Amino acid sequence: QVQLAESGGGLVQPGGSLRLSCTASGTFVKINIMAWYRQAPGKERELVARFISDGRTNYAASVTGRFTISMDNAKNTAYLQMNYLKPDDTAVYYCYTNAYYWTTGSVDYWGQGSQVTVSS
Repeated sequence: QVQLAESGGGLVQPGGSLRLSCTASGTFVKINIMAWYRQAPGKERELVARFISDGRTNYAASVTGRFTISMDNAKNTAYLQMNYLKPDDTAVYYCYTNAYYWTTGSVDYWGQGSQVTVSS
C-alpha cells in the first residue's frame, strides 16, 4: 500500500507561481512513475506532467515551458513548479504514482487532490 501526501495548492493571481509537492510512503520496492493530473469542472482528468524513474519527463502541451516536474528520490517526493499561471490552469490537481512490489508487480495510486485556483 502507498500513501500519497500532497501539499501546495491554493489561490494565486494570473502570472503567479505555486509549487505542489507529493510524498509517497509505504512498503513498495520502487517508484516507477510520479505524475500530476488535473481535472477542471466539466472536463475530463488530463495528464499535466510525469516523471519516470529513468529521469525522463513528459508535459502536456498547454504547460510546456511554464511547469517543471522534479523528483527527490531519497524522499520519494515529487514537485511540480508552476510558473506564469493562467486562469485556464484552475483545477483540482491529483498526484499519481505507479509503485512496484515483488509480489504484485506495478500498482497505481492516486492522491486526494489539491485545489489550484488562478484568479484576480
